[in-house]
Amino acid sequence: MAWSQQTPVDPSATIGPQVTLGPGVVVGPGAEIGEGTRVGPNSVIGRGVAIGRRCEIGSNCTIASAYVGDEVLILPGAQIGQPGFGFASGASGHIKIPQIGRVIIQDRVEIGACTTIDRGALGDTVIGEGTKIDNLVQVGHNTRLGRHDMIVGQVGISGSCELGDFVILGGQVGIGDHTRIGNGARIAARGATAPGTDCAGGQDYGGQPAKPVREWIREIHALTNLAKRPKQNDNG
Repeated sequence: MAWSQQTPVDPSATIGPQVTLGPGVVVGPGAEIGEGTRVGPNSVIGRGVAIGRRCEIGSNCTIASAYVGDEVLILPGAQIGQPGFGFASGASGHIKIPQIGRVIIQDRVEIGACTTIDRGALGDTVIGEGTKIDNLVQVGHNTRLGRHDMIVGQVGISGSCELGDFVILGGQVGIGDHTRIGNGARIAARGATAPGTDCAGGQDYGGQPAKPVREWIREIHALTNLAKRPKQNDNG
């Protein structure tokens, strides 16, 4: 074990062999950190969090209400397990709904810098084995990502979505809440789904709202051709 004298570690935390904690790291009550894991400066490992073996946690990360598997890479500034954005709205305003679920991150996941993954409201937010998430991505509460997904930078995934295995989302894709995306589906950059959309697996999608890519390209060509038509005067 190696950590700075400036590192506050709760006496009830379990720290495995060959763990390295950088200066200013906080480890909360009942937390567990597995063998060979390294945690960068000023990161916070919250109460009851479990982190597996040989993980790399960057600086200035916060991990709460989460179980993290083995060989997970979390880059600096990521925020894992913060409360989801859930409110009950009425005439008197908006009342925060307690978010009491967890984040489950399976083995060999990579999470980019300044990415945020919200914990579940009642169930869990799950990131499947081998999934790679780029920088500046938002994953909403109760969402479940499959195995080996690729989520490119600035993607926003709303709450209660379900993505299959080997799904690819291009940069700045927006996924509406309760969307279901099948195995192997791909959505082109800046595409967006409406809430409650079902995208079949094994297909490519694009546009806003997202549709099969051939249909999307036909629509683009049709609009381009329409724009090229000469304008008619008021007298026809």
